[in-house]
Amino acid sequence: MTMKKFEDRVRNYLAERGWDKLRPADLAKSIMIEGGELLEIFQWQNLSPDEVKAKPEMMEHIKKELADVMTYCFDMAVILGLDVEQIVNDKLDHVEKKYPKELFNKNSFQEPGTEDIYWEIKKSHRKQDNS
Repeated sequence: MTMKKFEDRVRNYLAERGWDKLRPADLAKSIMIEGGELLEIFQWQNLSPDEVKAKPEMMEHIKKELADVMTYCFDMAVILGLDVEQIVNDKLDHVEKKYPKELFNKNSFQEPGTEDIYWEIKKSHRKQDNS
């Protein structure tokens, strides 16, 4: 299914239920509430991707909560008339420039001290945004 067809499905789903007039603030709240439920799955543990994948029950719970978050995100995008594919690609373009792949490789955050690169770039961009 293409992204446009998916957006059409979301649009129809919302319209059929009379939810196509939901307020963006209510959707934002729902995104955060569901995000909190997703985060709660990981409370008090810091598992690697392989460790999480090895837990079928946890994976099912993650899929359900992640779907809730994503559904509300798509609802908001459709209601506001945003092109999901475009906004995600724009963000990825921005992040690729902000965090060059030459500085961040697959081991970036596994070696002590390498997380400093991320925070230095983030701090630098915050100063630029505020000036």
